[in-house]
Amino acid sequence: MTTSYDKFGLKEVINASGKMTILGVSKVSENVVATQRFGGEHFFEMSELFIQTGAYLAKLLEVEDAQIVSSASAGIAQSVAALIGEGSSYHAYHPYTDRIKKREIILPKGHNVDYGTPVEVMVSLGGGKVVEAGYANGCSPEQVEMMITENTAAILYIKSHHTVQKSMLTVADAAAVAKKHGLPLIVDAAAEEDLYQYSKAGADLVIYSGAKAIEGPSSGLVIGKAQYIDWIRLQGKGIGRAMKIGKENILGFTQALVDHLHYGSESGDSMKQRLAPFIEELNKIEGLEAKVVQDGAGRDIYRASVKVQKGSAADVIAALKAENPAIYTREYQANNGIIEFDIRSVDQHELHKIIVRLKEIASSGFCSS
Repeated sequence: MTTSYDKFGLKEVINASGKMTILGVSKVSENVVATQRFGGEHFFEMSELFIQTGAYLAKLLEVEDAQIVSSASAGIAQSVAALIGEGSSYHAYHPYTDRIKKREIILPKGHNVDYGTPVEVMVSLGGGKVVEAGYANGCSPEQVEMMITENTAAILYIKSHHTVQKSMLTVADAAAVAKKHGLPLIVDAAAEEDLYQYSKAGADLVIYSGAKAIEGPSSGLVIGKAQYIDWIRLQGKGIGRAMKIGKENILGFTQALVDHLHYGSESGDSMKQRLAPFIEELNKIEGLEAKVVQDGAGRDIYRASVKVQKGSAADVIAALKAENPAIYTREYQANNGIIEFDIRSVDQHELHKIIVRLKEIASSGFCSS
């Protein structure tokens, strides 16, 4: 091996944060690496590679068609552009033309979040204009419906732990409104594991990250209605050109999805079993109080939630990142004095390193003064 952390002056990272873009998202399996290598060592008719891998995955996922893209964010932008352009080559070459007025994308207000970039940036990149429905603390089907105008191009629904969870319409609710008004429904389900649920609930296009739950290389997937997928492919002549994905990642992602369907992901019960001794050790550290919590969006994911009783959670988080290896955690509740540890990508040896580091931090006074 000629590549290492040291070669580029990089820190090793322990990823107790989850499937996060800022850390490279996921580790890929040897099976996926072998498939990527095949892709990297051969040539293909790229248009056919997209069509044939899309057809292969669509059959597995019980939808009309599918398109592999470079990321879930690219999936949002290209889906929006596709539904605005409706297969027009003129639009593909002139995506922001004034000739097309039907550009409004209705989005529940509590779904207009920053997941690393704001949702509305990706909508704007696709040439759309976000129209918020409802309020930050709730959105009903009626509130979505009242925002529909002659300029509405689509409804967008974000299924994510980042979004407001309470008092929100369901995907099926949004699909019913979309169907009633003859509009397409896009569901961004980037980090979700269920690859069937949202299509069956009535979504016309569903977007997944290839590198999160599916544990593939950098990639994304859009599944749904064949006509809409054709329109997305047309974006390769327009904004999609700046978002193209290589042949090795197209094939690597395809293999990762096949493996995901066959093997699945770590179960919640397994996570809880692995968490139990970790929680026990955490609770032995003065100034920390730990317990197991479920993912806030209701997914079958369990994490260690650690309350910093004395001192600053932000200081502890900074101290965990400061050394080598850098330990990354979930920081969403740091303002409440809580740090969460996602162990899906953490092995037993790394869990021990986290305990050792926290003991060192506690002894220095971050947790006990």
